[in-house]
Amino acid sequence: MSAPDVNHRIALRRAESADVAALDELVNAAYRGDSSRVGWTTEADLLGGQRTDRAALGEFIAAAEGAGDRAMLVCPATRDSHGPGEFAACVQLERRGTDAYLGMLTVRPGLQSRGLGKALLAGAEDFVAREWRTKTVTMTVIAQREELIAWYLRRGYVNTGETASFPYGDLRFGEPKRPDLHFVVLRKTLC
Repeated sequence: MSAPDVNHRIALRRAESADVAALDELVNAAYRGDSSRVGWTTEADLLGGQRTDRAALGEFIAAAEGAGDRAMLVCPATRDSHGPGEFAACVQLERRGTDAYLGMLTVRPGLQSRGLGKALLAGAEDFVAREWRTKTVTMTVIAQREELIAWYLRRGYVNTGETASFPYGDLRFGEPKRPDLHFVVLRKTLC
């Protein structure tokens, strides 16, 4: 699979229900298990099991198709791909008042460290500013993911000092491998 040209804007589109299986494969490959170790965004040392599942993705996408306050944006693996298939990257967005929540920013492990994540983040920020007129973007990141937090800080996000509990016992979010997981809240003000 070739990476999209990230020297320019990447092609993003809203995910559709036909995309659920491909998104499930992409997200779980990027975050969990041995396949995730190819890239640098793996959570495999912190969590086992799944990162998400088809039911959760399908529910989110169905809700996004019926309302204007949610979007799952996907970057097709090739520039000519416009239908369901393999994706290079995706990001989940939700409008919360004048704020947008950004989650599940995902780049296929073999395509990481090529600028695609930066382009995807910029595309997501542009989308929420243009479509929803949001002023800020907020996200939560597992506190132990120091390298990832540093990556977001370099892109203008700030650590708010707020934290959130990890959902221990809810296997929909994975199987924790340590007892001290929690989230930090990052926020960026959009121009």
